[in-house]
Amino acid sequence: MDDIQLLASIESYLAGEMSPIEVAVFEALRKKTPEIDQMVVEHKLFQHQMEDYAATYNIKHTLHEVHTRLLENGDVNEGGELTAKAQVVQLWNRYKRVTAIAASVGGVIALVISGLVAYFSPVVNGNQIQQLSKDIEIIKRNQQYQGSLINEVKSKIPNGVTVISGGSGFLIDAKGFIITNAHVLKGTAAIVVDSKGKEYKAIIVHIDTKKDLAILKIDDEDFTPLKSLPYSIGKTNADLGDEIFTLGYPRNDIVYGVGYLASKTGFNGDSLSYQIQISANPGNSGGPVLNNNGEVIGVLSTRQAQADGVAFAVKSKNIFECVAEAKADDPSLENLKISVRSTIKGTSRKQQINKVADCVYNVKAFSKK
Repeated sequence: MDDIQLLASIESYLAGEMSPIEVAVFEALRKKTPEIDQMVVEHKLFQHQMEDYAATYNIKHTLHEVHTRLLENGDVNEGGELTAKAQVVQLWNRYKRVTAIAASVGGVIALVISGLVAYFSPVVNGNQIQQLSKDIEIIKRNQQYQGSLINEVKSKIPNGVTVISGGSGFLIDAKGFIITNAHVLKGTAAIVVDSKGKEYKAIIVHIDTKKDLAILKIDDEDFTPLKSLPYSIGKTNADLGDEIFTLGYPRNDIVYGVGYLASKTGFNGDSLSYQIQISANPGNSGGPVLNNNGEVIGVLSTRQAQADGVAFAVKSKNIFECVAEAKADDPSLENLKISVRSTIKGTSRKQQINKVADCVYNVKAFSKK
């Protein structure tokens, strides 16, 4: 298939013009070939940008036509000032009540829309990148969903505090040191919850906003340190096309996702991150991204707002730098030793998931009211 035929096929696929059989064949090809999948994602984004441009152009064109018509009718002069001020004042007096009501309704609608946008998708970088942390409302809904489960066990979240953000995190040291994203920890302290639903108090050890990484330490007498971690933390760059998987907490239950490494750089060529093709949702921030060898290659952090399945992960080698900075700031962290040996290499994916899940935590950050 040459480039012109491929582009035509992508156009037909995105426009919904393919038959069910053609769609199945094309999606199989897309899944098998990362380059084609990336072309689909980029072409879809290009279409969105063109639609935005067309909408802006149409608005400007309409405004220009209205201005020209007002000039021709003598309603405004070349400077844009009204010439029939008395008529305008008269119309205002007649319709100001209706206008006020319309403005009020419009304001309410605008506030509601803004609230919904903020509620469903916390975004940065000009509405192009979404952070994958949970906001307070999502956390509240999850707690309400759990219902009686919360009432059965007394929570370790202190009284008089507000849970304001959350996400995922995973052990980098068997003694209870956890890595997550900096944007997950919007509060001053946190608790972490394991895959069996058991809560542990944690302290924030170090935050690096530039790398978007943070270190937590489980500080709870109920926590039993592991003998070792099943995975290693990678120091070198992963390979393009590597199959990857992640575990995290977009829900209260741990969720598995699978994909592949799409680019060795992140959004706009960010050298600190990878671009990965994977389904990711609020709550996935801070989750581990592992390859088939049981090696953590990144920390899932954000997704592209207008492209399906395009997510980004902070490269795992940044974890080593983050830990080094933390140790320089606090000598008591000298006993923090990053896991560099994988015991799940060569095992089945199901076995890998079972082992890794015990080391991935639901993170809930809070602050005093």
